[in-house]
Order: sequence, then C-alpha cells, then structure tokens
Amino acid sequence: MKMAHSEAVVGIDVSSSKLDAHMLGPDTDESRQITNDTTGHRELVTWARAKRARTVVMEASGGYERDLARALRRAGFAVYVVDPKRVRHYAKAVGQLAKTDRIDARVIAEYGTTMLAAGRLALPHPDDPQRNRLSELLGARAALIEHRDGLQQQSRAMPAGPARQVLKDAHGSMQLRIKRIERDIGALIAGHAAFATLARRLRTVPCLGPVAVAALIAWLPELGYAGRSQICALVGVAPTANDSGDREGRRHIAGGRKKLRNILYMPMVAAIRCNPVLAAYYKRLVARGKEPKVALIACMRKLLVIVTAMIANQQDWVPRSDTQAAAA
Repeated sequence: MKMAHSEAVVGIDVSSSKLDAHMLGPDTDESRQITNDTTGHRELVTWARAKRARTVVMEASGGYERDLARALRRAGFAVYVVDPKRVRHYAKAVGQLAKTDRIDARVIAEYGTTMLAAGRLALPHPDDPQRNRLSELLGARAALIEHRDGLQQQSRAMPAGPARQVLKDAHGSMQLRIKRIERDIGALIAGHAAFATLARRLRTVPCLGPVAVAALIAWLPELGYAGRSQICALVGVAPTANDSGDREGRRHIAGGRKKLRNILYMPMVAAIRCNPVLAAYYKRLVARGKEPKVALIACMRKLLVIVTAMIANQQDWVPRSDTQAAAA
C-alpha cells in the first residue's frame, strides 16, 4: 500500500483478553499481539513510542476498548475510536475479504492512514472520566429499560397467578433501579460545574427533559464547537444523497450516534406539539407533502442546529410568539 500519511499509524483489533496491533508507516510495517490489560497497555505504549508513532486507531468493541483508549490518551497519543462497519466496508472496497484478528489490525491501520490523509476522521476527544461515567450510567439505564419493558410484556401475556406476580414484582424492582440510576445521573451533572451550566442552558429548550439533556452532554461533546452540517452528521440525521445520472433517489439518514438519536426521538414527538418553533416548522413541512417521520427528523436537525448555536453563543432558548415561530 502506498502511504498517504507521513507518520506511522497503529491499528488495533480489540477483544476482551488480547490486542492485535499493526503499525503502518513510511518505514515500518509490523504486527504485535499483546494482552488487553494494564501490562499489555504499557507494552503497547513503549512499542509505539520507540517507533515514534503518535496516532492510534481502533474499532468500538462494546467497551473492551475503553481502558486501552484511556491509557493511550494519558500517554499522549491521538486515539480515534471508529465505527467497525466503516472499516469493514473499506476492507471490501480494497478487496481484503479474508478476516482474522491480525488481518483486521492491519486493515484498521490502513483505514486510519487513508482517512487521516483525507481529513475524514473526526478530531479525537481528550479523555474525560466524568463524561465517560455519565455515558456508562446512561448505557446502564438503557439496558435496564429494555429489561423492564421485556418483563412487562411477559407479565401481560401470562395468565393471572404466582408466575405472573413474580414478573410484576421484578418489573417493579427494575423500575426502582431505573429511578435510582436517574438520580445518580442528576447528581453527577449537578456536581460537575461545566455539566451543570450546560444542563441549565439545555433545559431552557421546550421538550428537552433530564435524560435527553444528559445524553447530549455525554454523547455530543461537539455541541457549540462543530458547524451545523457537522453536528447533524455526527448524530446521523443529515440526509444522504442517492442520485445517479438523471435519477434523483430518495434521501435517507445513516450512521451517526444511534443511541443519542434514539433518546432524542421521543422529545421530538413532544416538541412538534409543545415547542412553538419546531411545531410550526413540522406543520409547514407536512403541508408541503413531507412524510411525518421525515418531517420529524428534519425537526431534529433544526433542534441540533439551534442548540449548538445556543451553546456557542452562550444564550438560553428565547421564547417566541407563534407568528415569529411560523416565520423562522
């Protein structure tokens, strides 16, 4: 492969117990397998420093990559955690059909090298333990809600009796745990000066409740920094063109931060009723013939653009009359 990036890039395939790393640079092309623990992380740092590599690319691996990413960032490396689907699409595009951990590590290094040279990788975020903890709490809450809803469906489908009561009791216990974790989320935000200031401003937006606010803080640190197009692309609500020749295909959304998009969906359902700006925008789009769901996603884009401008300009939501909202 012809190098398109002047520095060595380390690609890492992460699993629960081991790391397959491949370093690719103008003067290096080598692999190494190490353990996914503190000792292995130190060994990886030493190896990368010896080769003067400063950039590491790894796939999101269900949380197995978090400690490694944290250790590398503390050691001064630029760490990019990328979408596994994008890496796999890249592998298919270059004809790399074989798949082993060692091959995957090299493909990740190639992908990182190519995307960095093209300026297509987002800037890596500095490690933020409090934001990581907030993200973990939100993830735990989502898992509990999924379990709670499953218990509720099972209990409804079961005839009255001892077994149904057990499920109902478990459902009630799960509900209490969700309330407890929501209190923990609120306490974490209140105890962090920057998060508390950001949360207070976000809560001025009609339709954004505590969970949506927490999700924006945890999963969209680019608020106030990224441009309007970039912020929508990050969340995955920017329409993607699908044209060819004279054919104009149907636009669709794809990729982005699905967890955040899912959490914002219900606030948007509320927003088209109670937020005067977004409600007017939604009605106008539907009147033009847009499908309700398409109009709803367009409202989510508008909300993200407004919110990131609020944060950038340090302004709260300014209530407007229905006439002003209709003209917005």
